[in-house]
Amino acid sequence: MKNVTDSFLSLAHWPSAGSFGFNTDILATNPINLSVVIGVLIFFGKGVCASCLSDLLDNRKKRILNTIRNSEELRGGAIEQLEKARARLQKVEMEADQFRVNGYSEIEREKLNLINSTYKTLEQLENYKNETIHFEQQRAINQVRHRVFQQALQGALGTLNSCLNNELHLRTISANIGMFGTMKEITD
Repeated sequence: MKNVTDSFLSLAHWPSAGSFGFNTDILATNPINLSVVIGVLIFFGKGVCASCLSDLLDNRKKRILNTIRNSEELRGGAIEQLEKARARLQKVEMEADQFRVNGYSEIEREKLNLINSTYKTLEQLENYKNETIHFEQQRAINQVRHRVFQQALQGALGTLNSCLNNELHLRTISANIGMFGTMKEITD
């Protein structure tokens, strides 16, 4: 308390810097604020013993240390989970890359298979076309031969019918019957 009163007394000895006056705002002056705070602490602090205050501070210190320890444990667990998550992420990324590579190679393989299959199909269609053309050519040739043979046969029959008379016709029949008779004797 003596320091507070001394500070008031020393105000009178300060050299003035132009004008001198008292600050009437009690709350704005530091010595008054300090004396009020000190008075409140002394008045309310009389009922608090030093050991009780020490116990309160020790308990508070223990709670703070426990909180720090728990926070460190949680931090360590979080770091461990983060590392596990990073390892899983790296594993998943590797698997995704592998799937991507396998997918691209599978796509290329399927593309080549499709191209090869298409070439085989085209080749088979070409062979079928060629066989069909050959078959149709043979059929057309056979039809032409058959028609030529029929026309030749009709022409020969017409010529024979116009040239053969009854006597020549009877001789031809007799000659054929004779040939058949000879053939029969040979086979018997």
